[in-house]
Amino acid sequence: MAFMERNVSSDGKRVMTVEQFKRWLKTAFDANGDGRISKAELRRAVRLTGGLFASWSSGGAFKSADANHDGFIDENEFRNLAQFADKHFNVRITR
Repeated sequence: MAFMERNVSSDGKRVMTVEQFKRWLKTAFDANGDGRISKAELRRAVRLTGGLFASWSSGGAFKSADANHDGFIDENEFRNLAQFADKHFNVRITR
C-alpha cells in the first residue's frame, strides 16, 4: 500500500488534506492508472484498509461521490469523496 501521512488528531482520526487523500487513493488503489477510482477499486480500498474505513460501505460513498453517475470518481469528484470521508471514515480531511 502506498505511503499515507501519519498525522493523527486528538480524537484519533488520521489527518490529511484533500490533495493527500486524492493522491493516496490514486497511488494505492487506481489499479489501471486511468486517474479515476471505479466502484471496484473503492471497494478494494475499503477492504484493505479495514481500520481506516471500518464503519463504511463502499456503495454509499460511491453514490455520494459519483456526481455525474458515470461509474467513476474522477478528478472533479474527489472532493465529494473527501467530504464523505471526513464525515464517515476514521479520517479528518483538512482544506
